[in-house]
Amino acid sequence: MPQTVLLAEDDRAIRNALERALTLEGYQVTAVADGIEALARAHRERPDVLVLDVMMPGIDGLQVCRVLRAEGDRVPILMLTALVEPADRIAGLDAGADDYVVKPFDVEEVFARLRALLRRVNDGRAEDWPQAQELLTAGDLRLDAQARRAWRGERELELSRTEFNLLELLVRNSGIVLDHAVIYDRIWGYDFGPGSKNLAVYIGYLRRKMDGPGEPPLIHTVRGVGYVLREA
Repeated sequence: MPQTVLLAEDDRAIRNALERALTLEGYQVTAVADGIEALARAHRERPDVLVLDVMMPGIDGLQVCRVLRAEGDRVPILMLTALVEPADRIAGLDAGADDYVVKPFDVEEVFARLRALLRRVNDGRAEDWPQAQELLTAGDLRLDAQARRAWRGERELELSRTEFNLLELLVRNSGIVLDHAVIYDRIWGYDFGPGSKNLAVYIGYLRRKMDGPGEPPLIHTVRGVGYVLREA
């Protein structure tokens, strides 16, 4: 049975082209032109994955994402954005998106990112580490892998699916430097290459959520290699 994609894009040319490409790739696609219809279809049809344009009239893609996450819907969401500043991408991640593609995009990149998102759901990539009953700890950081909750001290961290997966990977390998390729493979299932800023954006956003005033940073950059989680 083909996997279902709900595509919301107000630009007709982009919507039609992407709908056609996804259909030829084997997906069952529902394409809509605005956020209001996207929310209605998401509630009614329960797609396997959403592809949302950020800038849409009425309810934009960020608002659609926030509503679904507030309702507890963890459907994978890929954002399409023409905004290239880190703050704009961070806004999408903050809204609960799992990944993003910057316009103009190569349709093969969209396919690759969708495959990675769906593989984490269908093949358990996001859950393939042992589910321990006890808490994972690193300094004053605590993770409950089974409940998918995390705390820094007494403060609970509000993390998206991808953020939690990334943090869990770092905690389970505390003190070990993980290179970019390893992290991309474990979290996204695909190495987007040295030019990709995807991982750096997620690391930056995770740091913003983890490091409160007066708290020492736990995630450290090893230049030219990758990242490591350790106490300062």
